[in-house]
Amino acid sequence: MPSARASLKIIMANTRGYFGIGVEGISKAMNVGSILRSAHAFDASFVFTIGAIYNKTEISKSDTSDTPEQLPLYEFSDVESLSLPNNCELVGVELVDEAINLPSFRHPMQCAYVLGPERGSLSPKLMTYCKYVVQIPTKFCVNVGIAAAIIMYDRKITMSRFADRPVGTGGPTEVLEEHKFGEPIIRNNR
Repeated sequence: MPSARASLKIIMANTRGYFGIGVEGISKAMNVGSILRSAHAFDASFVFTIGAIYNKTEISKSDTSDTPEQLPLYEFSDVESLSLPNNCELVGVELVDEAINLPSFRHPMQCAYVLGPERGSLSPKLMTYCKYVVQIPTKFCVNVGIAAAIIMYDRKITMSRFADRPVGTGGPTEVLEEHKFGEPIIRNNR
């Protein structure tokens, strides 16, 4: 039976694609730090801010993993300067009528999630850049750092390989077997 640490390595190796997470117009360093730390914990490929106005020396109070030393942090002055990798789809996180409920959303393999500021929403201009807009099904807005963590958690559980949940209460009773690759599939172009 593999140890918990070995099982974690198998799970991490089987996560495909990449993602980044960012926020527009954020002003509180503690929230920035919380998002950075969660991004590092959930294995984000990069983090970014757009038009952020916060005290950068205060981030370390909530980002105790020193995320900017571990993965890229891109700081864009405005929406027009936002630059994402090729084929990276922008996913807005916002409570709007046309948004897709997060439990019904299939995450893109390559994407960047963007959240709005603490007492506001994503700008109309940034919303036009988003290929998708999702919402967390809550009664009202939650803290931006919490919302970012929920988005990343949902991506992790839907895009990674975990043992099935048991029918009864508790955890799985069997260890997840390592993935075995089958024979190659050859597709004919017609």
